[in-house]
Amino acid sequence: MKSIRDIYKIGTGPSSSHTMGPAFAASIFKRENPEADRFEVLLYGSLSKTGRGHGTDRALKQAFSPIETEVIFTERDPEGMRHPNTLDLIAYRAGTEVSRIRVYSIGGGDIVIDGRDEDETGREEVYLENSFAEIKQFCQYRNIDLVEYIHINEDEGIWDFLAEIWKTMQNAIKEGLSREGRLPGGLNIARKAKYLYEHILPTAHPEVVECQKVCSFAYAVSEQNADNGTIVTAPTCGAAGVLPAVLYYFQEKRKLSEEEIVHALGVAGLFGELAKRNASVSGAECGCQAEIGVACSMAAAALGQIFHYDLNQIEYAAEIALEHHLGLTCDPICGLVQVPCIERNAVAAMRAINCANLAYFLADTRTISFDMVLKSMYHTGLDMNSRYRETSEGGLARAYSRRGVTRDRSASGQ
Repeated sequence: MKSIRDIYKIGTGPSSSHTMGPAFAASIFKRENPEADRFEVLLYGSLSKTGRGHGTDRALKQAFSPIETEVIFTERDPEGMRHPNTLDLIAYRAGTEVSRIRVYSIGGGDIVIDGRDEDETGREEVYLENSFAEIKQFCQYRNIDLVEYIHINEDEGIWDFLAEIWKTMQNAIKEGLSREGRLPGGLNIARKAKYLYEHILPTAHPEVVECQKVCSFAYAVSEQNADNGTIVTAPTCGAAGVLPAVLYYFQEKRKLSEEEIVHALGVAGLFGELAKRNASVSGAECGCQAEIGVACSMAAAALGQIFHYDLNQIEYAAEIALEHHLGLTCDPICGLVQVPCIERNAVAAMRAINCANLAYFLADTRTISFDMVLKSMYHTGLDMNSRYRETSEGGLARAYSRRGVTRDRSASGQ
């Protein structure tokens, strides 16, 4: 399994698979073709259907700048397309094609270039274990916890890296809480994080205060993402608000040290990387269960570390969180990472807390493993109708238009 550095990437929103991945591919292709005087990009599948809303064309043109670039949203997918996020990059010189590659944006900002075996991220396998069952067996045999397990396998700079990740997450929350106005894209969605945070009643029931704080933090990051702000994939841009919201709240509530936070980020990263390796973190491949579901699982595992849970309790917290997102669709309205994405981050953050609390009492009674749920999530995603996998052709995306009216009579109940 790769380093947990692979799951956390600092970048700009709104989408790791639709903006970060294609831009990364473009930067590689541009470097490989310094003689090119024009580039052309053909977008297929989910990239074509929701690329305008996600800003895929903008990200590609910025990456290829200042060289002339044409981005084409195709209407027909090529035969045998291996991933729903597929794009062809073509380089020209004096009107003649000089190079062409096919790229798959597989989620979390990562890409695979067709016909190339090497990992484009440059990250090597650092863990011998590739399932949580194997990780748990290793830890139990040596009587170590997950933090020690990370320390044994990662390089010396891992904790400094996670400290920088945490700093970026905090900045996204603080910036998001300070901003007002409308999000770009045409849906006229108002930012809500600042309002939520500033209208917390100190006399309200503690559970209400907790909900408002956690949700305001999740909204803050998600709104920054929707506004092309700087965030951290955890595991993706569209699900970037869940983990930082939970950690930010509990750092404040429990006066946690930075060391405790980075250790929790490390544990969360293990579960995110397992999901990436053994299933998917791509909404276009497996629906939102692969994004928000994995993010909730990561946050629940991080809380387990903060609460000093044992291995079984941490696994159970992560398993519950993912299990109860199985089948969650990805149907962003107008292809924008706003509705239902922003609100969904807040709901998942609260669910992560509930999952961690439940795991404390019931870990010894469980019958389902984290690995089993991962496998179920992956096959559920593959079985899911393509309309519900980030194409904006089904669900809420079909029922709602930019004018706020339904697109078909059945969706309106008529």
